[in-house]
Amino acid sequence: MRREASTPRPDWDDTIRTQGLVYVDTELPDGEVMSYWDETAAYSFTLDEVLRLEEATEELHRMSVAAAEHVVARRRYAEFGIPEWAAEAVARSLREAPPTLYGRFDLWYDGSWPPKMLEYNADTPTALVEASIVQWYWLEDTRPDADQWNSLHERLTATWAKIGAGLHDPRVHVAWSNEEESGEDQITAGYLAETARQAGLDVTLMPIQHVGWDGRRFVDADDRPITTCFKLYPWEWMLAEPYGRPALAPGTPTTWIEPAWKLLLSNKALLAVLWELYPGHELLLPAYLDSPRGMTEYVAKPLLGREGGSVRIVTGGTEITNPGIYGEEGFCYQEFRALPEFAGYRTVLGSWIVDGGSAGAGVRESESLITDGYARFLPHYIDAPRLP
Repeated sequence: MRREASTPRPDWDDTIRTQGLVYVDTELPDGEVMSYWDETAAYSFTLDEVLRLEEATEELHRMSVAAAEHVVARRRYAEFGIPEWAAEAVARSLREAPPTLYGRFDLWYDGSWPPKMLEYNADTPTALVEASIVQWYWLEDTRPDADQWNSLHERLTATWAKIGAGLHDPRVHVAWSNEEESGEDQITAGYLAETARQAGLDVTLMPIQHVGWDGRRFVDADDRPITTCFKLYPWEWMLAEPYGRPALAPGTPTTWIEPAWKLLLSNKALLAVLWELYPGHELLLPAYLDSPRGMTEYVAKPLLGREGGSVRIVTGGTEITNPGIYGEEGFCYQEFRALPEFAGYRTVLGSWIVDGGSAGAGVRESESLITDGYARFLPHYIDAPRLP
């Protein structure tokens, strides 16, 4: 893995906007605007390291599912901040294995082995459109003979087809929150809806605020029953709202994607359970729930909080804090591992899972040790000829 300077395409800004990256502008604290998409540089991978990273990603997913099964078997819901009234629904969801679509691991990786798991965004991961579509077209325009670690679109479509084959009603509702102002959630939901349409499903795209309850079932704005719903809206928010209980009730005829058991994978307590079940595993960092346990350098991560929330890093006797924007209850203490530095920037590798299989990667850079809202997305390619 290496960072290389790259010449931006002359019309790159207009091009990426037409491809869906409408949330490309990021306002800095001083009022200046920077671009979230950055093609002044690109990351290069060898084919061998991509194959190894794919195996590592799938191993981490298997371990995470096993950890979820352990939590359910031992009824360790309180450690995850899951209320007792929701526990049986989470267990039932895992037991019945309803459809699941995708997730994204954030990995520490500097080009050497092994990578380290930082967290698993398994319920409502974003940064999808740029990873699946925008960087692929960048590759077509700039390096048409090269390949990319990117089968996201094909795997999403194939997974929707698999899901559709098991539905008695081919209609799928795809929902997002219209309270998210950047447009990222709406575009992500729209893209997922398009992959479902390409799989032959009848898709209704709608804000989740338009979901209604008629006393027996969830309905859309036209009073049509919602039998299958992908929601780009985290379960941790749903459980805190009035419709959370009917959403999990066994008699409610709605299949939710992602399913309720994904609560266990998107929660940072997963990191501590993984370390407990697989102590010393080369892909993990030490993590604990009760305290730092003597670690002098660690990251305090809130158990709840979509894609991170607030973070406190303790290193070198000082604290670095990102306040975040979401509520939090409890922390997981994970060993601090400074993000690898390339050309003065800190890099995190997002490794995607679709239907349990490795599906692609996205690289984000930041100037700080915390990958926050001011990070940039850089495209990548595999330094090998494209396979036929």
